Amino acid sequence: MKSILKIALTSAFIFLASFQTQAQSSKYKIMLQMNNYMGEGAYIVVSLINSSGEYEKTLYVMGDDKKWYKSLKEWNKFHTAKSDDISAKTGASVTGGDRSVTTIEIENSKINKGYKLRFESAVEDQKYYVSDLEIPLTTEGLADKTDGKGYIKYVRLSKI
Repeated sequence: MKSILKIALTSAFIFLASFQTQAQSSKYKIMLQMNNYMGEGAYIVVSLINSSGEYEKTLYVMGDDKKWYKSLKEWNKFHTAKSDDISAKTGASVTGGDRSVTTIEIENSKINKGYKLRFESAVEDQKYYVSDLEIPLTTEGLADKTDGKGYIKYVRLSKI
């Protein structure tokens, strides 16, 4: 009887340990530098994009007034269909020439598996960038500075 109990406890411990390893994540500091532009603050969404190019998760939203989320057209389709609560993942919008520093959490199992971070941006009455910049979720991609194509000048990530 004792040996059956030992086997059961050992099996449960191994199962929990393997589950914890799979669910581990790391925190990254995002330093975002905006280009100089005239106009309102940019709304920027940081999303996890899977290897098929589909939205998987919202990591952070710069801009907390929900009425402007529709200006981030592609992300908004995902967000409204999924109905996830992003209140803990929002902060202020970012204006031209400004910097923003925030923290996101990325599951370690997503790194080097074809995922990427997408920075989608929009400014009221101006152009919308579905992919202002994308960072491949690779060891090298997470270490490099990545230049934007629209309102974002560049983004640099650092593991914390």
